[in-house]
Amino acid sequence: MWLRVGRAASAADQARGGLALDVVLYAVSALFAAYTAMASTLAPHRVWGAIAIAGYGLAAVAALVQLNRHQSAGVRARAWLVGVTWATTALLPLVIEAIQRAAGTAGRAQEEVIVIEDGGQRLIETGTPYLGRAAIAALDAPDRLLGYLPYQPAMASFGLVRAADPGAHWWSDARVWFAVATALALGTALYVLRRAGADPARLIRAAQVATVLPLCALTLATGGDDLPVLGLCLLAFAFAAARRWGWAGVALGAAAALKLFAWPVAIVLGVLALTRGRRAVLRLAAGTLGLPALTLVPALIVDASAFVENVLRFPLGHGLVVSPAQSPLPGYLIATALPDGRYVALGLLAAAGLAIGVWVIRRPPRTAAAAAVVTGVGLLAALLLLPATRFGYLLYPVAFLVWAGCLRLPTDEPRVPRQRRRPVTRPQPAPSEPAG
Repeated sequence: MWLRVGRAASAADQARGGLALDVVLYAVSALFAAYTAMASTLAPHRVWGAIAIAGYGLAAVAALVQLNRHQSAGVRARAWLVGVTWATTALLPLVIEAIQRAAGTAGRAQEEVIVIEDGGQRLIETGTPYLGRAAIAALDAPDRLLGYLPYQPAMASFGLVRAADPGAHWWSDARVWFAVATALALGTALYVLRRAGADPARLIRAAQVATVLPLCALTLATGGDDLPVLGLCLLAFAFAAARRWGWAGVALGAAAALKLFAWPVAIVLGVLALTRGRRAVLRLAAGTLGLPALTLVPALIVDASAFVENVLRFPLGHGLVVSPAQSPLPGYLIATALPDGRYVALGLLAAAGLAIGVWVIRRPPRTAAAAAVVTGVGLLAALLLLPATRFGYLLYPVAFLVWAGCLRLPTDEPRVPRQRRRPVTRPQPAPSEPAG
């Protein structure tokens, strides 16, 4: 069954050189942007939709023109279209909202942008980006949610530019620096894979999923903190596919210093590294463990209890306020609709985790592509079954599963052992009979 699904998906992806699916993706994205502009309850999302609809519409028309001339529309033309579409559907709305926010217009950024910028200010002033429980309790009740920073300490570094900019200009908006970090990580990942021999058409699809589709474009323009983490995780997969384990560890460590979502990737890539030998494990572990430790130790020294309150207690539902991450995914619906539903959802989550663990133990990934599939499936199951989560987090498993296609490199093909030639034995002439 799964083999048939995979073949059908591959056929749809490659139809007319990938252009048929391009048209569909851009057209559906335009419809999503239009719906968001009209129906979203979040002001930053409505602004994004009103701007992005034109970018997606033009991209759909351009892809349709390429489809009609598909014999001459190559990979380079599709790549340029991806870049232009990212600029018009993610970067342009981001800059417009940042400019309007700097001018004093309310509702032009999601709460995480404000939280991270405040964390950067606290990092400069106190040495830790976190407020303790007592300090949060002292805030006015409506402000307590914004007092929490439920990320790793390095995430506050994206707020340092705003903290150093007393004029609060648009270019110091944390989202601008999320975009810069994302572009650097994704650009490097695509470059590494292209140099390693990845299929260019698959790289185009991978770039689309991580940049222009609404799951990522909307997130970057309105909030954005997940995009650098995603980009660094994909960069780690790319380095692992190219067997550059030291750099894979650096990318993973940087992602883990920002958000806990990087640790499932670190675990699965660690299993992959085990199949490559001790040296690969040590090189991967150096960056993966070292960078988060370097950023975490100062925060623990200044106020360990504040770190626990923000990064552990609040996401687990034990903070002074409840996390707003309550998208109606299966886990949330089970937790709210059934008696003791929270425990039912957690039980299903534990069962899914056990199944993924057995899968990894019995069939450990041997390639970066296989590691991306395992990580994507595991995260997808977790996000669907968690009692409290967000639709936006689905960008991680979707990107990992799509990127698995371009992570398959020629070096992953099993080598066929050479057949040793058998020595050719020539027939010996029969001995002549002695004369009578």
